[in-house]
Amino acid sequence: MVKAKFDTLPNLVYSVCQHYLDTKVAFRYKANGSWLDLYYRELWEKIENFALGLLSLGFKRNDRIALISENRLEWLFSDVAISLIGAITVPIFPTTSAKQIEFILNDCSAYGIVVLNQFQLNKIYQVHSNIPSLRHFIVFDNVSEENFDLSIKSFEEVAQIGRTSKDQVRRQEIVQSLLNSLKPEDICTLIYTSGTTGNPKGVVLTHNNIVSNVEASGKTINFGERDVFLSYLPWCHAYEHTVLYAAFSRGATIAIAESIDAISLNIKEIKPTLMTTVPRLLEIIRKRINAQMAKESALKRKIFDWACKIGKKYVEEKLSKKPSFITAKKYEVANNLVFSKMRAKFGVEDMRFVSGGAPLHPDVNYFFWALGYKVYEGYGLTEASPVVSVTREDDVEIGTVGKPLENVEVKIAEDEEILVRGPNVMRGYWNDMQATSEAIDEDGWLYTGDIGYITERGNLKITDRKKYIFVTSGGKNISPQLIENIINQSQYVDQCIIIGDNREYNTALILPNFEELKKLAEAIGIEYSSISELVSNEKIIKIIKNDIDRLQKDLSKFERVRKFALLTETFSIDNGELSPKLSIRRHVVEKKFADLIDQMYKFDDFQKEL
Repeated sequence: MVKAKFDTLPNLVYSVCQHYLDTKVAFRYKANGSWLDLYYRELWEKIENFALGLLSLGFKRNDRIALISENRLEWLFSDVAISLIGAITVPIFPTTSAKQIEFILNDCSAYGIVVLNQFQLNKIYQVHSNIPSLRHFIVFDNVSEENFDLSIKSFEEVAQIGRTSKDQVRRQEIVQSLLNSLKPEDICTLIYTSGTTGNPKGVVLTHNNIVSNVEASGKTINFGERDVFLSYLPWCHAYEHTVLYAAFSRGATIAIAESIDAISLNIKEIKPTLMTTVPRLLEIIRKRINAQMAKESALKRKIFDWACKIGKKYVEEKLSKKPSFITAKKYEVANNLVFSKMRAKFGVEDMRFVSGGAPLHPDVNYFFWALGYKVYEGYGLTEASPVVSVTREDDVEIGTVGKPLENVEVKIAEDEEILVRGPNVMRGYWNDMQATSEAIDEDGWLYTGDIGYITERGNLKITDRKKYIFVTSGGKNISPQLIENIINQSQYVDQCIIIGDNREYNTALILPNFEELKKLAEAIGIEYSSISELVSNEKIIKIIKNDIDRLQKDLSKFERVRKFALLTETFSIDNGELSPKLSIRRHVVEKKFADLIDQMYKFDDFQKEL
């Protein structure tokens, strides 16, 4: 493992590549149905060529270069190469609309843009005439230029320019000069927040912000040379961006997942030792397992339920103390009968997950620990590069997000807002001094907007977003994310939004899991001609009501959802209901369904109360 200290992202990548060269695989990726290997020497050559090509095209220090692509090696080559020449990467979600891209590129005065394919290029073509700063267009895949009046270059063309621009000695002199000229305080990347409540803000992250977080995260997650890290979360997001380089810095082999739909297959093929994830994937896996078990015989369901119950008890005892002899023996039976067989279906015996980006329901976490896969929770935000805290392997407290990284301070304000300070805290927001001063105080504390507390064991527990907490007309404080997280455990619920601000009681807009509803309808003999007819069926509503009632039985009376409405269409980015990172824009959804919400409070016969 590389022992050197890094102070900039390109120096980190260069040092690791020089350490391993051809002795170890850096990345694995799938092409034409087969997994291929990329070694460190070739990785650096690709970065170097593209960087020199960018210089030949006239790019210079501090130029903003946007990058729009799904995860692929060219994304990494571009990201590091842009930083190597002293320019600033502006990563953008591939799901971002043309109008949102136009705003971001104008806000940062982007000089160039690198995109994946024809689809992304089409979006740029729609708005490029409104972006006066934009001069260069680079595309990874081959595209048709017949309908474009732009000067477009392929990634390979730019790399070839760099490959042939200088003789070998001169090339190395230029690269070393570039590496030496970079400073920790230089801007590395400009990541725009998703803008769930308005236009996104550009988070300015320096090399020191990124590298300090990479180093501390790599130690805490405990990546090693023997690890195989399967990466499926978008690299344009601060979370996976930092973890990607954390794994890389410690010599782990990184496998690039084909897509979210291919995760199960890729796990069997790659047999990863570690994955970062968001709770939604874990929730989907658990729901699918439960749905499959519902089809089994009564005896098999009974054994499965018993195993899950014993598994949870075993994990609780194991994480808090040594499990009792009786519990350990019962778990051994449960493992032989149920969990070992489930792991065999996954195709990997031992695997760690690091979950972040949203709250993970404790029951989901217990399930995976009982299954034999350790799930560690992390917490962070883009403005903190982004990792703030991660569960420690020797101090797991399910329901918390662990302790702060070794170089990060956390304190709880009087109103329970979480404050963060450390080398990972952003320089500020791009061209927005007011927003910066509101986010970071004179002592360097970043106001996260999240509410939480420190447990007796010293772990951080997140309870909600400050801006989401509302007060009922009866004066009760409601944490909607807590309730949503509980209701989302229903196999019939895909997503839900809790309503109740200044209202007498809580209601919910529920986006059903349509596939499960269709299976349910078939099982109980319900005929329907449309989704609207399906979700308005009284038997369907009653079954969902009973499931939600079961899930929220431990909530206080004032927290419980008393009425709900089933929606007929999924949320989308195009309709403005989802941000590019697929977060629900609550204000948009509440405005769109205002009449439906009013009905839940106006008419007693709209739906029976829960």
